[in-house]
Amino acid sequence: MSLVRLNIKGISYSQTQNGAYALILSEVNGERKLPIVIGAFEAQSIAIALEKEIKPPRPLTHDLFKNFADRFEITVKQVIIHKLVDGVFYSSLICERDKIEEIVDARTSDAIALALRFDAPIFTYKNILDKAGIFLKGEEEEQKTASEKQEEDIISEELLPDDIDIKSDDTDYKKLSLDELKDMLSQAVNNEDYEKAARIRDEISKRK
Repeated sequence: MSLVRLNIKGISYSQTQNGAYALILSEVNGERKLPIVIGAFEAQSIAIALEKEIKPPRPLTHDLFKNFADRFEITVKQVIIHKLVDGVFYSSLICERDKIEEIVDARTSDAIALALRFDAPIFTYKNILDKAGIFLKGEEEEQKTASEKQEEDIISEELLPDDIDIKSDDTDYKKLSLDELKDMLSQAVNNEDYEKAARIRDEISKRK
Protein backbone atom coordinates (compact mmCIF):
# COMPACT_ATOMS: atom_id res chain seq x y z
CA MET A 1 0.00 0.00 0.00
CA SER A 2 1.28 3.42 -0.94
CA LEU A 3 1.93 6.10 1.67
CA VAL A 4 0.68 9.69 1.40
CA ARG A 5 2.48 12.44 3.26
CA LEU A 6 0.42 14.83 5.37
CA ASN A 7 1.01 18.32 6.76
CA ILE A 8 -0.73 19.96 9.69
CA LYS A 9 -3.16 22.58 8.40
CA GLY A 10 -4.44 23.72 11.77
CA ILE A 11 -6.63 23.08 14.78
CA SER A 12 -10.25 24.16 15.09
CA TYR A 13 -12.45 24.33 18.16
CA SER A 14 -15.04 21.63 18.64
CA GLN A 15 -18.55 22.79 17.88
CA THR A 16 -20.24 19.80 19.53
CA GLN A 17 -18.10 18.39 22.33
CA ASN A 18 -16.78 20.14 25.40
CA GLY A 19 -13.01 19.99 25.56
CA ALA A 20 -12.51 18.48 22.09
CA TYR A 21 -10.78 19.84 19.00
CA ALA A 22 -10.47 18.90 15.36
CA LEU A 23 -6.90 18.49 14.11
CA ILE A 24 -6.83 19.12 10.36
CA LEU A 25 -4.19 17.28 8.35
CA SER A 26 -3.66 18.25 4.72
CA GLU A 27 -2.53 15.99 1.89
CA VAL A 28 0.82 17.03 0.41
CA ASN A 29 0.47 17.56 -3.35
CA GLY A 30 -3.28 17.12 -3.05
CA GLU A 31 -6.48 18.87 -1.94
CA ARG A 32 -7.89 16.42 0.60
CA LYS A 33 -8.06 17.19 4.32
CA LEU A 34 -8.15 14.61 7.10
CA PRO A 35 -9.98 15.85 10.25
CA ILE A 36 -9.18 13.97 13.47
CA VAL A 37 -10.96 14.68 16.77
CA ILE A 38 -8.48 15.05 19.64
CA GLY A 39 -8.53 16.08 23.29
CA ALA A 40 -7.75 19.51 24.72
CA PHE A 41 -4.38 18.57 26.25
CA GLU A 42 -3.09 17.05 23.02
CA ALA A 43 -4.39 20.02 21.01
CA GLN A 44 -2.60 22.39 23.34
CA SER A 45 0.63 20.40 23.09
CA ILE A 46 0.46 20.38 19.29
CA ALA A 47 -0.30 24.12 19.20
CA ILE A 48 2.70 24.88 21.42
CA ALA A 49 4.94 22.80 19.15
CA LEU A 50 3.63 24.69 16.11
CA GLU A 51 4.35 28.02 17.76
CA LYS A 52 8.13 27.84 17.99
CA GLU A 53 8.40 30.95 20.14
CA ILE A 54 6.22 29.56 22.94
CA LYS A 55 8.37 27.84 25.56
CA PRO A 56 6.58 26.36 28.61
CA PRO A 57 8.44 27.04 31.86
CA ARG A 58 8.56 23.30 32.52
CA PRO A 59 8.41 20.47 29.94
CA LEU A 60 5.03 19.11 28.93
CA THR A 61 4.61 15.34 28.69
CA HIS A 62 5.59 15.29 25.01
CA ASP A 63 8.58 17.54 25.72
CA LEU A 64 9.65 15.12 28.47
CA PHE A 65 9.46 12.23 26.01
CA LYS A 66 11.61 14.20 23.58
CA ASN A 67 14.19 14.99 26.28
CA PHE A 68 14.22 11.36 27.40
CA ALA A 69 14.66 10.13 23.83
CA ASP A 70 17.48 12.60 23.17
CA ARG A 71 19.30 11.49 26.32
CA PHE A 72 19.24 7.86 25.17
CA GLU A 73 19.83 8.70 21.49
CA ILE A 74 16.41 7.54 20.30
CA THR A 75 15.01 9.25 17.22
CA VAL A 76 11.45 9.26 15.88
CA LYS A 77 11.98 8.91 12.13
CA GLN A 78 8.36 9.11 11.01
CA VAL A 79 4.73 8.70 12.05
CA ILE A 80 2.29 6.51 10.15
CA ILE A 81 -1.48 6.64 10.60
CA HIS A 82 -2.00 3.04 9.63
CA LYS A 83 -5.56 2.08 10.53
CA LEU A 84 -9.08 3.51 10.83
CA VAL A 85 -11.69 1.48 12.73
CA ASP A 86 -15.12 2.86 13.71
CA GLY A 87 -13.91 6.43 13.44
CA VAL A 88 -10.76 5.82 15.51
CA PHE A 89 -7.36 6.42 13.90
CA TYR A 90 -4.43 4.19 14.92
CA SER A 91 -0.83 5.31 14.52
CA SER A 92 2.72 4.06 14.88
CA LEU A 93 6.00 5.76 15.72
CA ILE A 94 8.91 4.53 13.63
CA CYS A 95 11.87 4.91 16.01
CA GLU A 96 15.59 4.30 15.58
CA ARG A 97 18.43 3.71 18.05
CA ASP A 98 21.91 2.46 17.17
CA LYS A 99 20.68 1.97 13.58
CA ILE A 100 18.03 -0.47 14.81
CA GLU A 101 14.46 0.42 13.86
CA GLU A 102 11.51 -0.23 16.15
CA ILE A 103 7.77 0.35 15.70
CA VAL A 104 5.85 1.72 18.69
CA ASP A 105 2.05 1.93 18.89
CA ALA A 106 0.66 5.38 19.80
CA ARG A 107 -2.51 7.42 19.83
CA THR A 108 -2.61 9.59 16.73
CA SER A 109 -2.73 12.84 18.71
CA ASP A 110 0.34 11.83 20.75
CA ALA A 111 2.15 10.61 17.65
CA ILE A 112 1.64 13.94 15.86
CA ALA A 113 2.66 15.95 18.93
CA LEU A 114 5.92 13.96 18.96
CA ALA A 115 6.40 14.17 15.18
CA LEU A 116 6.47 17.97 15.50
CA ARG A 117 9.12 17.82 18.22
CA PHE A 118 11.32 15.44 16.23
CA ASP A 119 10.69 17.17 12.88
CA ALA A 120 9.45 13.78 11.66
CA PRO A 121 7.20 13.43 8.60
CA ILE A 122 3.60 12.25 8.98
CA PHE A 123 2.14 9.68 6.61
CA THR A 124 -1.05 7.71 6.10
CA TYR A 125 -2.01 5.02 3.65
CA LYS A 126 -3.84 5.96 0.47
CA ASN A 127 -6.82 3.75 1.29
CA ILE A 128 -7.34 5.57 4.61
CA LEU A 129 -7.25 8.95 2.89
CA ASP A 130 -9.62 7.64 0.22
CA LYS A 131 -12.02 6.54 2.95
CA ALA A 132 -11.79 9.44 5.39
CA GLY A 133 -10.40 12.38 3.41
CA ILE A 134 -12.56 15.44 2.75
CA PHE A 135 -12.31 17.69 -0.30
CA LEU A 136 -12.51 21.45 0.05
CA LYS A 137 -13.53 23.70 -2.80
CA GLY A 138 -10.34 25.03 -4.35
CA GLU A 139 -11.85 28.31 -5.53
CA GLU A 140 -13.13 29.17 -2.07
CA GLU A 141 -9.73 28.46 -0.58
CA GLU A 142 -8.01 30.74 -3.10
CA GLN A 143 -10.41 33.61 -2.37
CA LYS A 144 -9.51 33.77 1.30
CA THR A 145 -7.23 36.55 2.34
CA ALA A 146 -3.83 35.87 3.86
CA SER A 147 -5.00 37.10 7.25
CA GLU A 148 -7.96 34.71 7.22
CA LYS A 149 -5.68 31.81 6.36
CA GLN A 150 -3.25 32.73 9.10
CA GLU A 151 -6.10 32.95 11.59
CA GLU A 152 -7.30 29.45 10.62
CA ASP A 153 -3.89 27.80 10.47
CA ILE A 154 -2.36 29.00 13.72
CA ILE A 155 -3.65 28.29 17.20
CA SER A 156 -1.26 29.53 19.86
CA GLU A 157 -1.52 30.44 23.52
CA GLU A 158 -5.23 31.15 23.07
CA LEU A 159 -5.82 27.39 22.89
CA LEU A 160 -6.99 26.97 26.48
CA PRO A 161 -9.96 24.88 27.67
CA ASP A 162 -11.48 27.84 29.56
CA ASP A 163 -11.63 29.83 26.34
CA ILE A 164 -13.68 27.35 24.33
CA ASP A 165 -16.93 28.63 22.88
CA ILE A 166 -19.10 25.52 22.85
CA LYS A 167 -22.09 25.20 20.54
CA SER A 168 -24.53 22.42 21.27
CA ASP A 169 -25.32 19.84 18.60
CA ASP A 170 -27.62 17.09 19.76
CA THR A 171 -28.09 15.55 16.32
CA ASP A 172 -28.40 11.76 16.48
CA TYR A 173 -26.69 10.76 13.25
CA LYS A 174 -27.79 7.14 13.64
CA LYS A 175 -31.39 8.16 12.95
CA LEU A 176 -30.56 9.86 9.65
CA SER A 177 -30.50 8.25 6.24
CA LEU A 178 -27.30 7.92 4.23
CA ASP A 179 -28.44 10.61 1.79
CA GLU A 180 -29.21 12.98 4.68
CA LEU A 181 -25.78 12.32 6.18
CA LYS A 182 -24.07 13.03 2.86
CA ASP A 183 -25.96 16.33 2.54
CA MET A 184 -24.97 17.27 6.10
CA LEU A 185 -21.36 16.31 5.39
CA SER A 186 -21.28 18.58 2.34
CA GLN A 187 -22.78 21.45 4.35
CA ALA A 188 -20.33 20.94 7.24
CA VAL A 189 -17.37 21.02 4.84
CA ASN A 190 -18.67 24.17 3.13
CA ASN A 191 -19.02 25.79 6.56
CA GLU A 192 -15.50 24.59 7.46
CA ASP A 193 -16.90 22.83 10.53
CA TYR A 194 -14.34 20.05 10.28
CA GLU A 195 -15.06 18.51 13.67
CA LYS A 196 -18.71 17.99 12.74
CA ALA A 197 -17.69 16.77 9.30
CA ALA A 198 -15.41 14.17 10.90
CA ARG A 199 -18.25 12.81 13.03
CA ILE A 200 -20.64 12.60 10.08
CA ARG A 201 -17.95 10.95 7.97
CA ASP A 202 -17.37 8.37 10.71
CA GLU A 203 -21.09 7.54 10.82
CA ILE A 204 -21.14 7.14 7.01
CA SER A 205 -18.06 4.94 7.22
CA LYS A 206 -19.73 2.63 9.74
CA ARG A 207 -22.56 1.93 7.30
CA LYS A 208 -20.33 0.92 4.39
